[in-house]
Amino acid sequence: MKKLRFIIWLISLAWCNLLIAQVRISSWNLQNFGKTKSEAEVNFVADVLRDFDVVALQEIVAGYGGTQTVAKLADALNRRGAKWDYLVSEPTESTPYASERYAFLWKTSKVKRLKKAWLEQNFVDEIDREPYLISLSYNGKSFTLVNFHAIPKKKQPEKEIKYFKFLPELYPDNNLIFLGDFNVPQSHTVFNPLKKIGFRPVVQGEKTTMKMNCVEGECLASEYDNIFYNSDEFEVLSSGVVLFYKSFPDMVTARRISDHIPVWAELDFQEGG
Repeated sequence: MKKLRFIIWLISLAWCNLLIAQVRISSWNLQNFGKTKSEAEVNFVADVLRDFDVVALQEIVAGYGGTQTVAKLADALNRRGAKWDYLVSEPTESTPYASERYAFLWKTSKVKRLKKAWLEQNFVDEIDREPYLISLSYNGKSFTLVNFHAIPKKKQPEKEIKYFKFLPELYPDNNLIFLGDFNVPQSHTVFNPLKKIGFRPVVQGEKTTMKMNCVEGECLASEYDNIFYNSDEFEVLSSGVVLFYKSFPDMVTARRISDHIPVWAELDFQEGG
């Protein structure tokens, strides 16, 4: 009888795994990620990201040093127990001082790339740093990440973000997930059109930019980074931010890594999604 119950349990577990696909996704603005980052700093970034399955990075240096440093990061991740692959975008079609690259990294044992990633061209004249998209699959469940870094708050990033409402119509067969540094909080009205069609932020009220110095224990400033998922297609099992600066003696040292902290979510791709 015990053996029979054990077999039934194994079958149930296998059936659940067929119905549910869980992927841990992270987004991180790595602030001028390029040749100025030391080997120790790249290794620290790898330690922060090692437990995720897919990572979207913003603010990769547009020059050769940016691509080279992402390659070093992928190599560092590969030395931590799992095989990773990566893609780096071409420089965005921006002014010389605003242009940058995006990057995706993923565990090859967990997800598969479906096709070549691309910089979104439909609104290249309206969006300074056009988003970088990649389509991936896990256990037959496909999803498309829309990696984005908005213009600074003083330049009104909502003027760019308002065009995101058109992307679900342009890619009706893609399960879109918007993620990155939006330079406005998720509560901003510019996200209302996406929210009306089912998109939700994975974190609310979570500040993600770092102050120059902690003031009375408060080290974070603004709620800019997030991940927006379609609640009709996915469920968030868990989410949060990584307070990596706590590994450093002060904020000045921590900000050599970045002035943003990573945001992450574990998404559940349910049957029928």
